[in-house]
Amino acid sequence: MNLQNIINEIEKVDPEVYDRVDTRRQAMQRFATLGKTLALAALPTALGGLLNKAYGQNNAAIVDVLNFALKLEYLEAEFYTRGVAAAGLIPAGAATGAMTTIRDHENAHVQFLRMAIANLGGTAIARPNFDFSAGGGSGTGPLGNNTFTSYPVFLAVAQTFEDTGVRAYKGQAPNLISNNDVLTAALNIHSVEARHASHIRQMRRANNMLVTGTVKPWITLNQSNIDTGNSGLNSAIQASYNGEELTTQATVNIVTASINADRASEAFDEPLTMAQVVTIVTPFFAP
Repeated sequence: MNLQNIINEIEKVDPEVYDRVDTRRQAMQRFATLGKTLALAALPTALGGLLNKAYGQNNAAIVDVLNFALKLEYLEAEFYTRGVAAAGLIPAGAATGAMTTIRDHENAHVQFLRMAIANLGGTAIARPNFDFSAGGGSGTGPLGNNTFTSYPVFLAVAQTFEDTGVRAYKGQAPNLISNNDVLTAALNIHSVEARHASHIRQMRRANNMLVTGTVKPWITLNQSNIDTGNSGLNSAIQASYNGEELTTQATVNIVTASINADRASEAFDEPLTMAQVVTIVTPFFAP
């Protein structure tokens, strides 16, 4: 058995295999030591151990990201499920049709993520408890009982959830780059969340309540275009939009004589870190 040939073939498929095990030099030393000290019959088992280190740990990190995404999708799915079921909340016709479709999309995301986690050998987190008053389980948060009784509040929360979700998926994409199938699926979800956000923004513009400035299908600078009349709540919402005002991408300043800061910021979405997202959504979960 030519161990080096095996590793060379693996490297053709995954050029980062050495980095997954250790540094290239350390990995080569390990492989050389294996070839000298192990009996031929034992080599497959030993090689399997090294590759498990390379890919098993990687799967664990991906599962962590998918469980993070799953928690967000649980939140959105429950939000739209309750909203669609709330009598008299959403106007009949196109509005109800749109929210029903978004509800179904979010539930499909939940099902996919649970299956993807299982396929990677992980355990999906259980559906958590929720507090849509944004009270962290107290039920007496700043939204009170308005989330599912006031259509403008419902739309404002929906926009914030969707805009946050878009940035959350973007923030985690680099952590999925080692698994093309999972990365592709996550980016597919990311783009659908962006479509949700755009549609809900246009619904808010038509409703024209709790609105400040001009609501567009996209984010301008770091503007939420939401004014609840509660400064503390407005500040909490703003956390989902801070950082979107950037006008430099990959060291290139996009602002020119023909492109102002508004347009430059609108042309790109910015990521949120996992820690930032956790801070934003934690009030909506109950112990």
